[in-house]
Amino acid sequence: MEKLQIGCGHVIKKGWVNHDLVSLPGVDVTHDLDQFPWPWEDQVFEEVYMKDVLEHVSDVIKTLEELHRIMKPGGKIFVAVPYWNSFEAITDPTHKNQFNEFTFQFFDPTHRRCKNRPYYSKARFKIAKQGFVVGFLRPYVNLPIISRSFVVYNPVLKWCLGFLASHFSNIIIGIDIHFERV
Repeated sequence: MEKLQIGCGHVIKKGWVNHDLVSLPGVDVTHDLDQFPWPWEDQVFEEVYMKDVLEHVSDVIKTLEELHRIMKPGGKIFVAVPYWNSFEAITDPTHKNQFNEFTFQFFDPTHRRCKNRPYYSKARFKIAKQGFVVGFLRPYVNLPIISRSFVVYNPVLKWCLGFLASHFSNIIIGIDIHFERV
């Protein structure tokens, strides 16, 4: 089973193809994700892990189309991105994109956003699970128990948190999305 970690940095996964923009120790493939096509064949990967990467690319749609191209049908993808109004989203000067809980619905053919605008992209991913990363009092309080982040998948809690986050910053600090390639 072929597995790809995109944007691994210093976190190398054994048994995976580890990619990064910079040639760090343990990186198998060095490539700029803004250069298309990517250096992998069509439908080669069954699993992709992409944490804290999409916010750095110049073209999210082209990037998701490349992900779709290199994934086998039914392949699983984990994507983590900062939430649009969190300190995580706006602190890093290399961030180019912001995301909320509705962004990835444009790529899921079961959602209204994708059905209404199918011309945005040909890439299709089923959202298997999406969670909010919550980190109360971050970045201002750094106590291990209080400022620890956790992921919320419960739909009612997500609705409440989403409502609060639409009015107040730093309630949701990230989104974890589990996709399957359609």
